[in-house]
Amino acid sequence: MLTLTSVWTTILLAAAVALGPLATDMYLPAMPQIGSDFGTGTDQVQLTLSLYLAGFAIAQLICGPLADRFGRKPIMIGGFVLFALASLGCALATNIETLQVCRFLQALGGSAGPVLGRAAIRDIYTPREAAKILAILASIMAVAPAVAPTIGGVLVTGLGWSSIFIALGAYALIMAVVVAYGIPEPMRPEYRQPLKPCALLKNYRRIITDVSFLGYSLTNAAIFAGLFAFLSGSSFVLIDFLGVAPRHFGLYAACVVAGFIIGNLTAVRLGRNLNTDQILVRGLMVAVAGGATMAILAYQEIYNVWAVILPQALFMIGTGMVLPQTMAGALANFPTMAGSASALFGFIQMALAAVAGGLVGHFHDGTSLVMASIIAVCAAIAMACYLILVQRHPAPGFEPQGASSR
Repeated sequence: MLTLTSVWTTILLAAAVALGPLATDMYLPAMPQIGSDFGTGTDQVQLTLSLYLAGFAIAQLICGPLADRFGRKPIMIGGFVLFALASLGCALATNIETLQVCRFLQALGGSAGPVLGRAAIRDIYTPREAAKILAILASIMAVAPAVAPTIGGVLVTGLGWSSIFIALGAYALIMAVVVAYGIPEPMRPEYRQPLKPCALLKNYRRIITDVSFLGYSLTNAAIFAGLFAFLSGSSFVLIDFLGVAPRHFGLYAACVVAGFIIGNLTAVRLGRNLNTDQILVRGLMVAVAGGATMAILAYQEIYNVWAVILPQALFMIGTGMVLPQTMAGALANFPTMAGSASALFGFIQMALAAVAGGLVGHFHDGTSLVMASIIAVCAAIAMACYLILVQRHPAPGFEPQGASSR
């Protein structure tokens, strides 16, 4: 079994966390085909994505406290098994309603990987170190959304969309075995929390009333909502509106993910000389520029693939700089209840993302205008949350990243 600080432990945690983006990104090229097969509209197909996020958000509030009581590993393993069973249900679905229900159940299990992966990083590292590790982890994890749409496009073209869910279920089972036998339990025994309703409510109340936590969480959630607005609308915009072949969809998605990786690596490099506040504001400025550019091009009716992909790649550079800092900042004050803090953080993140995805599906007009507008608004909200909350109430325990080198 690996040591907690081993680079392979970080890689395996990244693989566990990657189940979340795999479950959203791999089936994006199949969404138009699912709508055609079930004879339903864009809004109902998109609802399978929003319901996944809603289930993901709700489940985190449960698995976080459970992990604070029983440890990270058993909850993560149980979540992967549930995810695999729900994936089989998705593959066998014969109507859109069944697929929606199974996607919700899939999310209940899939939430364990991301929420407990973040908590495990906080268990192992200090807040300053965690920001760097989360950025590295995010770069590794970004391989999943880079290759997932391409794999999904090949599967839907050759074997049909149900094969995507079979592949996801198999991945979850493999990760259950890897976590069981490859990673030690990262949580210290003395940090275990009682599993009592009053204690849970008290913990959540303490966390949500921490202005620093709220600021980092809302900044993160707003920028993530912009990312999810793109995930919700990109397949319909690129495939249905702009005529991209499903098998080529993943190539354009890889360009967007490349932006995210560049942002992550930039954050790591800047962390040698700049503090978290300086990295955050630079990332937010880049994200706002990307979102505004896409919206302006759409309002000018400049409709082509690169008018969507290039601004979104710029937005993702900013996103890659912002997400690791806000994750580490939100968890910095809660070393003894990192599972609950990570769960509440994830709930806020996914709830706002579900709203953004729902708005894209509801108001989609057949062009890129709605998607681009929502991405731009999300970036602006993230900047406002930073200026109003984070800048005024930084996490007291969140040391500048360059402090150790001075």
